[in-house]
Amino acid sequence: MARRQTRQVALDAPRGRSGMLQRTPQPSQDRFGRFSEAFARGMGTSGFLIGMTVFVVVWLAWNTFAPVPLQFDPRAQNFTLLTLILSLQASYAAPLILLAQNRQDDRDRVQIEQDRQRAERNLADTEYLAREVVALRMAVTDFSDEVVTREVLRAELRTLLEKIELRDDAPDGTAR
Repeated sequence: MARRQTRQVALDAPRGRSGMLQRTPQPSQDRFGRFSEAFARGMGTSGFLIGMTVFVVVWLAWNTFAPVPLQFDPRAQNFTLLTLILSLQASYAAPLILLAQNRQDDRDRVQIEQDRQRAERNLADTEYLAREVVALRMAVTDFSDEVVTREVLRAELRTLLEKIELRDDAPDGTAR
């Protein structure tokens, strides 16, 4: 009897990620986007700028001061190879930076929408609480005749105390 082999799928991870068991490897659809962001982040660092400056200075110094047979991009040809390399870098860097910026804009748009929804919920909660406070104030105002204030309670207690003292002072224990 032939048994069918079942694949277990981890439901807590999206497809194309490492959460699936016994699957054929699939490249992530967003790998290039993550690469472009890492590239743009790297190009924006001081380390990249310093490294690029050192590279260009060494290139220029070598091709200016080295013996002519050892120069691979001579000064007499206006450093044509260096110009081509920097142009190639710029032609790849600009679209990658724009792609990374577009991805950041998409994330910002989602974050703004979440912030807007959160603000709406907070406003709705605040309005609800304000209505509840108003309802409580109105209920207290409607029953203000029945609400015992501190002064009324003190007056009642004084009256009761006077009656008790009069009863205690009476010879037979009854109040006069």
